[in-house]
Order: sequence, then C-alpha cells, then structure tokens
Amino acid sequence: MTEAVIRNKPGMASVKDMPLLQDGPPPGGFAPVRYARRIPTKGPSAMAIFLAAFGTFAYGMYQVGKGNKIRRALKEEKYAARRAILPVLQAEEDERFVKEWKKYLEYEAEVMKDVPGWKVGENVYNSGKWMPPASGELRPEVW
Repeated sequence: MTEAVIRNKPGMASVKDMPLLQDGPPPGGFAPVRYARRIPTKGPSAMAIFLAAFGTFAYGMYQVGKGNKIRRALKEEKYAARRAILPVLQAEEDERFVKEWKKYLEYEAEVMKDVPGWKVGENVYNSGKWMPPASGELRPEVW
C-alpha cells in the first residue's frame, strides 16, 4: 500500500508533502513521574521486634531458672533419701562381711593348720590399721 492510501491524502507525491503532526503534552502537562523508592511500612518496627525478642528471651530464662530450682529440689530429695537409708545398707553389708570373714578364717585355719607359728586372722602387713578388703568378696578365687 502506498502512503497516500494509508494517510487518506490522495495526490501526494512524497512523504515530505505531508503536513507535520507533532504530539505534545496534554493541557496542564503530564502528571509527575514517581522515581523515588517508596517502600510501604508494613509490619512492626525494629524497636517492637527487639522488645518482643528480649521479652521472649527473658521469659525463657525465667522458665529455665524455675526448672533448675525444681531439678535441684528433686536431686536434694534423692540425696536425702540415700542418706536416710545408708545406715540400713551399711548394717546389711557389715553383717554379710562378718559371715564371709568367719568363713574365710575357717578356711585359713584349715589350710594353714600344718604351718608352725601361724596365727589365724593376723594381718601379715603389720600396718597397725584394720582395713576391710577392697572388693565385695574376700577371696573370689577360692570360692
């Protein structure tokens, strides 16, 4: 198609013969162009977030402190119960030890009956102190 048909101007020989039509601003001008970054303020402020985090931390530390007090009280109760039952357990152990010691002395008397000058139950170390055996059994390899 020719320019004359498109612009509906018959008889034009060239585009240069066309009247100039220039766009311009509307009356009153264009609206101002927004070029600044205006981010809307949504959500809590930094101070509010800080105070909420501090409050949460303080409450958590309070709960930890309460838990420590409870745990300490339970531990003390357990230790008090152990201290209360310790004499009974010690008496039972002493009774068991005396029975085993008597058996041991009888065994020692039987084994050492042919040795002259041997005194049954005498300490061979001569330290002057009586010490019970370190383990729970007197002579485990014998029994």
